[in-house]
Amino acid sequence: MASPASGLKRFLFWDYPRAGWQYDVMVGLILAFIFLTPRDVFRDQPKASNIVMLPAEHGTNVFWMDSEQLSSVPENERTAKASVLIKARTGKKYDVIRLEPIVDSEQEIKGYMAFTTP
Repeated sequence: MASPASGLKRFLFWDYPRAGWQYDVMVGLILAFIFLTPRDVFRDQPKASNIVMLPAEHGTNVFWMDSEQLSSVPENERTAKASVLIKARTGKKYDVIRLEPIVDSEQEIKGYMAFTTP
């Protein structure tokens, strides 16, 4: 008769034959964990890039910027900081002509739309 320690050792090191019932139970437990565990448990949500170039018209370029990028910058310096961040992200110099905050229904800033000229 096997001791509990040897059973635990066999379980941890996956020491069961492939067609055995123990193997099937282990695979079932793994699949249950994968498919039944909510994503929120691991806080592993996809996150978009902090600066994204969007389609634009009439010779201007539009960038969406995450609110965290400019949250600590004083309002009168945000346009200049946005230009620096866009240049660091793209490698090209863009002049920001307008910076509009994007707010949600509670009036919290979720991001900024930076309108630029090349």
